[in-house]
Amino acid sequence: MSQLRTQSKQIIRLVEDLGLLLIAVATVVAIGDEIRTMWLNGKVALADLLLLFIYLEVLAMVAIYLESGKLPIRIPLYISIVALARYLILDMKGMDTWRLVGVAGSALILAVTVLVIRYGHIRYAYPKDE
Repeated sequence: MSQLRTQSKQIIRLVEDLGLLLIAVATVVAIGDEIRTMWLNGKVALADLLLLFIYLEVLAMVAIYLESGKLPIRIPLYISIVALARYLILDMKGMDTWRLVGVAGSALILAVTVLVIRYGHIRYAYPKDE
């Protein structure tokens, strides 16, 4: 039974690693596509830079997960905040007031969530053996 459990864990770990590799490759392809689009347009807009930043954060998240085996919850929150900021920048002129307030409020809630999580990690740190 122990050998079956060990083999199952190895298979799951392999599937995780393959999934992470697929995410990393797809992200690099998306970065290349975005750079090609900027090159063809002959200009770099703030929205393009924010999208590249999101891609880099995804790559950083994959790297941290591969290195430590743990996924810090703050990284997806950072990605979400940048994505909301990008959405605001791109579509602000076409938004009604309540949608604008809702998106900005969502970003604020995510930022407060990051602060609460960070405070919890400092105030209630995990034991060193975990």
